[in-house]
Amino acid sequence: MTNMSLESVLYPLTMAKRGQPVRLAKIMAGRKLTHRLTELGLTPGVSFEVLHDHGGPLLLAVRNSRLALGRGMASKILVETA
Repeated sequence: MTNMSLESVLYPLTMAKRGQPVRLAKIMAGRKLTHRLTELGLTPGVSFEVLHDHGGPLLLAVRNSRLALGRGMASKILVETA
């Protein structure tokens, strides 16, 4: 039997709820997109929050900035509850 409190459960950013603090665990994308997201401040370990999710692009609060990400990009970002 595994102890869930010791394991971090990873899920796509598109499944994060609005207002829920999350931590970026892994980017499952190619080199170019990974580099672009890193330039925007989305680096492994960074904590951020989904501000708006109305079925279109996600609005994120990352490092004292606001960032809009399309759902395709967001689906390649794996997060865990912060």
